[in-house]
Amino acid sequence: MREGGPTVIELILFLLVGALLLFSLLFFARFNPQGQRGREPQAEVERALNVLQSGLLLPDMVARIFTKRDFDYVASETSAEVRRLFLEERRRLALSWVSRVRGQVLTLRSFHLGSARYHARLKFLMEVRLAWDFATLLFVCRALEAAVYLRGPYSAPRLVGAATATAARVCGVSAESLGFLRPAHAGSFNGGSSGGSAV
Repeated sequence: MREGGPTVIELILFLLVGALLLFSLLFFARFNPQGQRGREPQAEVERALNVLQSGLLLPDMVARIFTKRDFDYVASETSAEVRRLFLEERRRLALSWVSRVRGQVLTLRSFHLGSARYHARLKFLMEVRLAWDFATLLFVCRALEAAVYLRGPYSAPRLVGAATATAARVCGVSAESLGFLRPAHAGSFNGGSSGGSAV
């Protein structure tokens, strides 16, 4: 089980931390009776969704940051010093990407712990899956951040894939929830429109 994949100990640690995060999310979701704490304004949630879907999660953007193609070109054409500077800059860019993804995801999580759970009437099973996705995503972001910091921007392609796939799922559910919420907030403004997805 080499080939850059996680070891058994890493997998066990991942599952333990994920379970811990899941239970903490469920705890806070259940004991937030009025949806007041952590409620995010709708405009802020829409902005977070837009930043993720139209920017940070675009396949071209992710590939540009985390694939080695650019580095291979630089390595073949330049000196060791330029390669070092390039890697350092790409590491900073990758860390910035992870940090921004995590920030937008925290905005979406706060929204779901507040408004969405009560107004969009998410089914319990959906809530559990969403809580798991949030817990997994935040853990993967931390793990990816550590991997990039310690081993460079090209060290954990599987974590990058897991982060983008889970974030896309979370965005889909959040967009749906905003679609449910919009008629309630807009009232007569959107009377005739159906609650489609908000991007």
